[in-house]
This record gives sequence, C-alpha cells and structure tokens, in this order.
Amino acid sequence: MAPPPEPPEPPGLPEPLEQLDPSEHRRIVRDGLGVGIATGVYGTSFGAVSVAAGLDVWQTCVLSLLMFTGASQFALVGVVASGGAPLSGALTALLLGTRNTLYGLRLAPQLGWSGRRRAAAAHLVIDESTAMSVTRATRPAARLGFLVTGGSVFVLWNLATLVGALAGTVVGDPRDYGLDAAVGAAFLALLWPRLDTTRNRVVAVAAAAVAVGAIPLTAAGVPVLVAGGVALLVGALGPRTGGAR
Repeated sequence: MAPPPEPPEPPGLPEPLEQLDPSEHRRIVRDGLGVGIATGVYGTSFGAVSVAAGLDVWQTCVLSLLMFTGASQFALVGVVASGGAPLSGALTALLLGTRNTLYGLRLAPQLGWSGRRRAAAAHLVIDESTAMSVTRATRPAARLGFLVTGGSVFVLWNLATLVGALAGTVVGDPRDYGLDAAVGAAFLALLWPRLDTTRNRVVAVAAAAVAVGAIPLTAAGVPVLVAGGVALLVGALGPRTGGAR
C-alpha cells in the first residue's frame, strides 16, 4: 500500500521580482545592528554570572557558542549557582528553549531556506532575529532582517561573554557586588512584556506561588520546572479566546 502523500508546506512570503531598494536595505541593516548591539552587550552579565556559578572561562564561552539562547543559558547557570543538579539546570534550559522550536515553525516558510542553509539558520533562531523578520512583507526583507540581527547578536554576545567571564575572574565573585541579581532581573525583563493580559498575569502569579511552595520540598531547579508546568496546564486546559495571547 502506497504511503499517503505528504501535506503541502504552508505558503511563505512571495519572491519579489526586484531586489530591496537601497533605503529599505539600509533601514533593515541599521535596525538589526541596533538590536544586535543592545542585546550582545548584555552577554557580559552572563559571562560574569557564569564564572561566579563555578564554570570556567572556556566552559562559559562554549555554552554561549553552542547553546546561544540567553534565557536558557541564564537558567542553567542560575540552577547550578544555587546548588541544583546539572540535570535540573539542563531540563530548565530545555523547557525555556522550546519556544525557539515554535519560532522555527513560524520562520521556516517565511525564510524559505532548505538543506544546509536551513540547518545553519536554525542556530540563529532567537527572540530578536524572529521579531526582526516575521514583520517583513517580502522574503528578501525577512531574510536580511533575520541574518543581520541574528548574526550581530551571535558575534557580539559571544565576544561579550568572553569579556564578562574574564572580568569575572579578575573582580572575584560578582555576588559580592550584588550582580547575582542579574539572573532574576533578566528573567523579569523577558517576562514583563508578556504580562499584557489578565490571564497571563494570573498564570504568572500562580506559577510563582507554586514555585515558592516547592522550594522547601524539592532540589534547586525543580521549582522552576514545576512552575513551568502551571503554564503548560493552563495552556492545555484553559479556554481559548481570540484576544488572549
């Protein structure tokens, strides 16, 4: 019996006959580099916090090079710094990184790459590169926004990680200066723009309450996973409304 035919891929953006006009090209590059610089510099905080958590300079740099998603990186070193098991840290990082998979599903038809180019582009799928490409009206514009933003963040984030890690070894434990609060502040900064509906705010409060309740009962890192389960449960069982995001 012949296998059923594969469903067609969702339509992507149209391929325009003409290239981007110079003014649009410059604007996309300027905006992408601006986002790249603002985000990449933040890698110094990760480098310093990672060294304070017990990783050496090379381990910190390899983590930025291969994992390359800030929230997951901060989650991993945050769990390790608080005495949690590396497995708990890895699972927490994996949970946070699942959103990049959803980004990839949205971007694949938008960018229209296949084979090795798609595999290489997958490493640059982060919040910033996604945001700078999904709003474009044409495929060349989406590709340019994705590459400039993702590429600049990747280069600057890794350079800043190295600088932060080296600085962390010189100044000593950043917790002496209160810099360990950078991990919590980073998560709050990522979460804050998403608290724009009543449902999201209720889920955030409920997840925080569950995490606080789990702290005395579980190992470090596990409360984060349990709190993530609250959001998954609400998403699976809650009502679906057109206005909720």
